[in-house]
Amino acid sequence: MPTTIDQSVHTKVSALLDALCKGLYEREMPVKLALLSAIAGESIFLLGPPGVGKSLIARRLKFAFRDGKSFEYLMSKFSTPDEIFGPVSIKKLKEEDRYERQTENYLPGANIVFLDEIWKAGPAIQNALLTILNEKIYRNGGEDHKVDIRGIITASNELPPRNSSLAPIWDRFLLRLELGNIRQFKNFLSMITDTRDVYGDDIAGELKLTGAELSEWAAAIDAIAVPAEVLNTVQVVKIKLEEHNARSAGSDRLIDVHDRRWKKIVRLMRASAFLNGRSKVDLMDCFLMVHCLWGEPQQRDKIQEIVTEAIRRHGYTMAVNLQMLKREVQDFEEDVDAEIRVRHKVTEEQLQPVRDEYYELVKDDDKFDGVYVPIKQFQKLQLEEPQVTNFYDKDFNLVNRLQAQKGSAQFTIEVFFNSERHAYPLRTRKAERTEVISKKPHPVVQEHWDERCQRLFSYLSQQEEKIRAQAPEELDYVDRNLFVAAAYGEVVRSNLEEVRQALMQLRLRLEKVQYAYTHVG
Repeated sequence: MPTTIDQSVHTKVSALLDALCKGLYEREMPVKLALLSAIAGESIFLLGPPGVGKSLIARRLKFAFRDGKSFEYLMSKFSTPDEIFGPVSIKKLKEEDRYERQTENYLPGANIVFLDEIWKAGPAIQNALLTILNEKIYRNGGEDHKVDIRGIITASNELPPRNSSLAPIWDRFLLRLELGNIRQFKNFLSMITDTRDVYGDDIAGELKLTGAELSEWAAAIDAIAVPAEVLNTVQVVKIKLEEHNARSAGSDRLIDVHDRRWKKIVRLMRASAFLNGRSKVDLMDCFLMVHCLWGEPQQRDKIQEIVTEAIRRHGYTMAVNLQMLKREVQDFEEDVDAEIRVRHKVTEEQLQPVRDEYYELVKDDDKFDGVYVPIKQFQKLQLEEPQVTNFYDKDFNLVNRLQAQKGSAQFTIEVFFNSERHAYPLRTRKAERTEVISKKPHPVVQEHWDERCQRLFSYLSQQEEKIRAQAPEELDYVDRNLFVAAAYGEVVRSNLEEVRQALMQLRLRLEKVQYAYTHVG
């Protein structure tokens, strides 16, 4: 199914994101992901110390919605349900004997919710939050009310304690981001000198999202296709996480991801595809998994590695049988080599090293002490150019330093002692080596090889053209994903690029084979 592009959605969301990020420094991606999660109907958790812009992101996000009403609260262990969900209506309690809260201007009546220090919430607040986070339902008195909360942003400077009652709430936060201080000094200076009011609503009215628009988009998001390469990538990531957990059994490094989270991840990718103006999810959207799978910050590097490798190795592939091609070229190389190169064994004399450091003099006299000469020194000796050379005894002790030169006969050394020249052979051994003789192939054989070579060249050209003509059209715009850094585009392209490089290497090998049999002699 070809990808269709809805430029109107992409253009509007892109302009909206630019407006939301104006005046922010190194917070662009958290803002983008917060808007994505809100449109997808999901929640996001921000981990970081005070003063890094967590509440700012939530306040900016509410300006994205035309009828946006926000609710913001700093939790403490003394927070009560009245402060979060609204006070009990005394009138209804007295007149109708109904226990019901006045939710207007509180969390159930808001569109954008920001709950800071979320882990300090008490059990009563936690229980009510669970149904809101998962089902968008708030039970007010004896009735269930559907809430119109589009985005829930929570924050803390710590993670929930292990094995605590907060685990169910922690699992409800689909996106998890860690924020820190601004890293680049240029951005830091710009931030501290910028006088713009980043807390003010400066978003143009035509960019704001309406309730009707969001309802229409929700249906469109559900219709976004999830192609086979994306499902395959998700499956590979899941398998790799399970393998990681199997290796880490019994440790606290397990990466637990349950079925509900996988389902929500796929819908988040669908939302990304739709807001990018596409009719189907692509591999760039798969990088969103990195923000959804970690339970502790130290797990992110491993998850990043698993997701990146899954996309690189199992992403866009073409039906190119590289193994068959490699085998064909290798068989051709072996056939040509066996025909044009005749190999036979030759026995020859070679110097025999001792300890890989010395050559031994074969002496039948005792004119001077020393039977071993260092190999390195012997290799430097020249004919008729005596040099001072070290000689060692049987125990490899240095016993003499004498003038010596290479002998005129092969494998000999000439030593000068008491004004006399003495020639000594060096100990040798018999050794075999393979000698290769090239011969021209018979014309009939060469004609057969030419046909075989042409057939392989033709097939290589067909595969190269197939990659050019049938490469996924998504590759043309992988760098323009609104919610994923453009740098990841190289990972998406790498699979096909590796196939291209492999075909180029096979073509080069084939050219070398052709040159070898046409230029013998």
